[in-house]
Amino acid sequence: MTRQAEDGWAPLQPADRLRTLLQERYATHIPSLVAPRRAAVAAVLRPDPAGAHVLLMRRAERPGDRWSGQISMPGGMADPGDDDLLATAVREAREELGLALQPSQALGRLDDQIAMAKGRVLPLAITPYVFAVDHAPMLSLNHEATTAFWLPLAPLLRGELDTVHRYTLGGLGHDLPAWRYEGHVIWGLTHRMLLKLVEIAAAEGATGQGRGP
Repeated sequence: MTRQAEDGWAPLQPADRLRTLLQERYATHIPSLVAPRRAAVAAVLRPDPAGAHVLLMRRAERPGDRWSGQISMPGGMADPGDDDLLATAVREAREELGLALQPSQALGRLDDQIAMAKGRVLPLAITPYVFAVDHAPMLSLNHEATTAFWLPLAPLLRGELDTVHRYTLGGLGHDLPAWRYEGHVIWGLTHRMLLKLVEIAAAEGATGQGRGP
């Protein structure tokens, strides 16, 4: 039995190895001149006997919310009181899901993503931070979330959750890559960020070398 199977992180690298991989790679930063508005999300991983899971939530239906009703990771806009974007991710996870993350649980960050809504590029960059917890914590959802669930990554990596999301814009239909799990459809920015995470975290034989700037 491999170490990954023993510690419940399969098919991902163990948390300490993933921390090294994330911290040694160059993560793309979108400058404030391109995206003056900033946001952060928390990609929270936990081990499980069936393999690692990531925490997702369904956003409440709210007027004015561009991502109303969609599946996302906990997160939101930076606040002037936040020390940095890591603090933003920690605060938003606490406010939305009652999840008490600590900065020390952060393994690293992924590439900044430019936000899009209804086919338009927004002047907003979203920074995903990866966290590891050792168990499934109790959650307390606020008004911004209708449900939260843990997405298993083993069937995702095997392609068993692959589907297509039909998105209509301006009368034209677009087929976008997505995952379907227990009635939830994960697509768009969340799909893109998680895809990058599992590409890094599940890489076999990765050495962590030669990934710096």
